[in-house]
Amino acid sequence: MRKLLRQLLIAVVVVLTLLTALVAGVLLTPIGLPREQIDFTIVPGSSLRAATREITAAGAELDSWALLLLARILGVEASIKAGSYAISRGVTPLQLLKKLTRGDFTQAEVALIEGWTFRQMRERLDAHPDLRHDSTGMPAAEIMRLLGAPAVAAEGAFFPDTYLFAKHSSDVDLLARAYRAMQRHLAREWQARAATLPYGDPEQALIMASIIEKETGREEDRSLVAAVFVNRLRQGMPLQTDPTVIYDLGETFDGNLRKRDLLTDSPYNTYTRRGLPPTPIAMPGLASLQAAMHPAQSAALYFVARGDGSSEFSRTLAEHNQAVTRYQRGGKP
Repeated sequence: MRKLLRQLLIAVVVVLTLLTALVAGVLLTPIGLPREQIDFTIVPGSSLRAATREITAAGAELDSWALLLLARILGVEASIKAGSYAISRGVTPLQLLKKLTRGDFTQAEVALIEGWTFRQMRERLDAHPDLRHDSTGMPAAEIMRLLGAPAVAAEGAFFPDTYLFAKHSSDVDLLARAYRAMQRHLAREWQARAATLPYGDPEQALIMASIIEKETGREEDRSLVAAVFVNRLRQGMPLQTDPTVIYDLGETFDGNLRKRDLLTDSPYNTYTRRGLPPTPIAMPGLASLQAAMHPAQSAALYFVARGDGSSEFSRTLAEHNQAVTRYQRGGKP
């Protein structure tokens, strides 16, 4: 009897050893791939079994049973994270399982640039090959409704930055991130703003920041440009800023702003109307937000481009006219 038990025990040990070696061999043997790298996407709510089907459909020669068995032994069968992945030749099933449970996604990126309009931003997103284009053709108002901000103008509502995202993410999700980022920055800068600014609410400050963004890209001039416009608002003077008129012209603007454009009245024509336009005219960056909230201590009411990227600031119209003659008319009256 003892001899039989010993033989049975030895047989069990041998079988377990062979099974262990077999499983270990499968788990540590690189997965066969049809090319150097394959990509696949695990959709939210997928089980590991469904995930293995996606991986094999992408071309991987995967022994699904071994991966499922290991996941069950380790207790991670329900820990698979949705997202876009890439695996390269040499990866083993064990490494693949770790990747799936860590959420080691492949990432893409998109840069949203300071000064872009909402239209320009959407063109960039629509052209991005790694985004899922759920908002294509959707009206701006509908997008803002999806973001939970139906009363907010889309123009200027998104923070310009470089955003990383999992491939095949929805463009709506990326827009939501950019919107939340702008709300955070705007709230923080509004809270820290200088006293007695002529803005009724954070939205007006955002409008001002967008004008500053379009007027100058020079760091040293931003707060001075802000001071000019703040001084004009305080005195009830029209802002007389070309970018708002250009914004209103939209795609019809051919690069040449004409006198008739400055005389054609519209809510965005700051030559014919006093105060701020009804919405931002572009995406302002953080530096322009800060300039709008902290204008320089200056009495200037005018500025003109010097031609080298900087501006000349003046307190009086006479000084301004002299500066215009010097920098834009070549010294000719």
